[in-house]
Amino acid sequence: MRILASALLCVPLLAFPALAQTASSGEQLFRSQCGACHGMDSRNRVGPGLAGVLGRRAAAVESFRYSNAMRAKAAEGLTWDEAKLRAYLQAPKQVVPGGSMSYVGLKDEARLDALLAYLKENAGS
Repeated sequence: MRILASALLCVPLLAFPALAQTASSGEQLFRSQCGACHGMDSRNRVGPGLAGVLGRRAAAVESFRYSNAMRAKAAEGLTWDEAKLRAYLQAPKQVVPGGSMSYVGLKDEARLDALLAYLKENAGS
């Protein structure tokens, strides 16, 4: 019984390296699928810079030219919390129909979790 209790106490400790791996895999995913259009800083590229994206209202980067569809969603109150960002990364055209982002979406939940972990660590508010 003592061995089982000791083993159970160690289980939560084993999860912490997985969190680091998640953000690390998210960084690789960001670089391969997002980095050509978005930076993790405030500079705009093809897409707006993502510094401070979590908690930011949609279409809020003044120096970026957003699509009419994205500006309309912003006027409706769209804010990039984790749930909205998750939905947008899964299916951009469903969240912002008529938007200009050409990315088709990320369907794999584990990869999406990794990408969001990376964004939370590096592009949060």
